[in-house]
Amino acid sequence: MRVELKNTTRKLCIIGDPVLHSKSPILQNAMLSALGLDYVYLCQPVAGGLAEEWLRFAKFAGYAGFNATMPHKEALVPLMDELDPLAAKCGAVNTVSIREGKACGFNTDGGGFLRALDELGVSPEEKRVLLLGSGGAAKAVSAALCMAGATVTVCNRTVKRAEELCGMYPQVMTPAGFSVGELRREAEKADVLVNCTSLGMAGTDAQFEDFSFLEVLPQNAAVCDAIYAPAKTELLKRAEELGHPAMNGMGMLLHQAVLALEHFVEESFDETTALAAARTALEATR
Repeated sequence: MRVELKNTTRKLCIIGDPVLHSKSPILQNAMLSALGLDYVYLCQPVAGGLAEEWLRFAKFAGYAGFNATMPHKEALVPLMDELDPLAAKCGAVNTVSIREGKACGFNTDGGGFLRALDELGVSPEEKRVLLLGSGGAAKAVSAALCMAGATVTVCNRTVKRAEELCGMYPQVMTPAGFSVGELRREAEKADVLVNCTSLGMAGTDAQFEDFSFLEVLPQNAAVCDAIYAPAKTELLKRAEELGHPAMNGMGMLLHQAVLALEHFVEESFDETTALAAARTALEATR
């Protein structure tokens, strides 16, 4: 990819440790080029514990904003001058827009998931969602679902962590365990199932011990996996075999990138063009 730099070009980046594996520069630079926006998106390793120092530098150096991955998402929350409601609720910031010297923090993961869910033709309002896992993705996705009107049951091997997660919205969130029996019991009542665990991810041996919970899902229940590599996990393969609408995490990845760009540039742009450019760039890396 050829990136043209001018004296007016504004800087964006992603910080993290590790971060050199990130696909964000590929996605963002492709979108910026397609949209004709005068920005460049870089990759910046920042060690844990240095989020505050980095933020001071980013403001001084005139960055328009940056994305953040582990281990900085939670550390950035108290450093923000302004905090988006979703970021405040899930306690994690993955997008920082610097506006007139002020750092405005957002979490685009949850919103990205909702946009991908909409592409699948599913509205979360008044839906019963069974969410598997309690990590960072689970926090952002469950918070966004609750804010959009869903009720969420969180199944996790360590029930205490599920209970902690459900403390975000105790009126509409319920914790549960991860045994075969518990998964089957909760699946029977679900309109949407979302996997936010690493089970089935490429490069790991972790896998669901039993997929029988899919057999008791209501007929039209959607099955979503936050994993995008492989493109079709065993969970999604079996869900599709049973006739369920299904999606992987690629839509969430792409839509959260578009949302981040919206916060960075603070101007309207053609989302269809941006998404097409991001998808093409991502396909070229495979």
